[in-house]
Amino acid sequence: MKEINGGVTAAAGFKAASTAAGIKYKNRKDMALIYSEKPCRAAGTYTTNLVKAAPVKWDKEMVDHAPFIQAIVVNAGIANACTGKEGDTYCEETAKAAAECLSIPSDSVLVASTGVIGMQLPMDRIKAGIEAMIPVLDESLESGTDAATAIMTTDTVKKEVAVQFTAGGKTITVGGMCKGSGMIHPNMCTMLSFITTDLAISKELLQEALSEDVRDTYNMISVDGDTSTNDTVLLLANGLAENPEITEKNEDYQSFLEALHYVNEYLAKKMAGDGEGCTALFEVKIIGAETKEQAVTLSKSVITSSLTKAAIFGHDANWGRILCAMGYSGAQFDPEQVDLYFESAAGKLKIIENGVALPYSEEEATKILSEPEVTATADIKMGEATATAWGCDLTFDYVKINADYRS
Repeated sequence: MKEINGGVTAAAGFKAASTAAGIKYKNRKDMALIYSEKPCRAAGTYTTNLVKAAPVKWDKEMVDHAPFIQAIVVNAGIANACTGKEGDTYCEETAKAAAECLSIPSDSVLVASTGVIGMQLPMDRIKAGIEAMIPVLDESLESGTDAATAIMTTDTVKKEVAVQFTAGGKTITVGGMCKGSGMIHPNMCTMLSFITTDLAISKELLQEALSEDVRDTYNMISVDGDTSTNDTVLLLANGLAENPEITEKNEDYQSFLEALHYVNEYLAKKMAGDGEGCTALFEVKIIGAETKEQAVTLSKSVITSSLTKAAIFGHDANWGRILCAMGYSGAQFDPEQVDLYFESAAGKLKIIENGVALPYSEEEATKILSEPEVTATADIKMGEATATAWGCDLTFDYVKINADYRS
């Protein structure tokens, strides 16, 4: 497997387009369209929030029951959440508008929205945006990158990646793009992620692969402890690589899992590292755990601790906050057996051993914690299980961004 330049248009047969529809933002692109020349098998995972946006409900229904999927329409700025029957109708209208322009069935069109909750979509602008994007659909890297930029809200950078591997003697490509910066919490977050591949694979295995991998990627990130109404991950496979269709968990399936995990983890970390107002990606590794569940619980507790996040922002090696967050996580461990390390591009430093502080250099610790990517590793010495979670520091700018988000 190797990483290549690209995103959602990297795989054979996939095109993208974007436009400035004026949905909420001015003087910037705010709509994107993904289209496959060939009908796709599709898989999806969605928010765990009981309050689900209209697009989430539409997409789940189509992915579960439509014969195939061929396009995705995305808008940024308005979430189409808490919008009642009118919002549900707008999903259907959006799909029909795209379907008519593309000459495909309306149930093969998925929709996704992100932005302010409670506002109705301006359907005249949505439909005009669709009509503007159809003629400029293109398979180029630039079109994919423009689409990744168009779906941003408070994101500061576009997020896209692509990889290639071999299956059945054919070169397979997996590419993706996502958006996410705030209202991000484990078990899905305010994120939209779109993954495309030219792999030939059964729908059942495609869904199983995505559902399993989400647990170790998107479900392991947090920015602010808020789980969104709109979280959606969609995976489309059009089979244009012409490999023998994967219908069992063989070597080719394992290669696909590796590629999918690379793409999802890359995008998940990009979202955590672009948390609203943040200055650093904060990675937490729990090693030596008795079970995977225990390690997951402990790592998530640390990355969601506001006090720990504030300490990372201040480049302060306040290890007591990490141990404290582990202690209230609900997972059982012996605090007097914990070793803790801080690590970054500036070096690695053991902070505590067997639950007690070592005579480390505060100056060296601050230097390590001043890097844009910081890792805390806790060894709890109970077994062989591990888990990694990703978050970010908590800054003054986070409050500023969210204090006036609607306006």
